Amino acid sequence: MTKNFYFNEKEIDRIISMSWEDRTPFESIEYQFGLNHNQLEKFLKSYLKRSSYILWKKRVRSRFTKHQNKRLKSVTRFKCSWQKSISNNKISKR
Repeated sequence: MTKNFYFNEKEIDRIISMSWEDRTPFESIEYQFGLNHNQLEKFLKSYLKRSSYILWKKRVRSRFTKHQNKRLKSVTRFKCSWQKSISNNKISKR
C-alpha cells in the first residue's frame, strides 16, 4: 500500500536539498517528511533530471553518513555542530 504525499514548492525544494546533503541521514528526511528510502528514491526520480538522479544514486552509495545504521556510533547528531537549530523545517538564518 502506498501513501500519496502532497508537498508544496518549499517542501519539495527542502527534500531535494536534504537528499543531496552528505550529513543528513535518510531517517531525518523520513522523520520530517514521512518519506522512507524507497519513497524518497521514487520522489527524486520524478523531480530530478535523469542524469541528476543517476549522479545522486552514485553519490549516496558511497556515503556512509546517509545511513544512520552505517554511521559511527560516536555521531549522535544529524546536523553540523555549528549549524543553528532547525525549526518548522526551516534553517535559522545566521
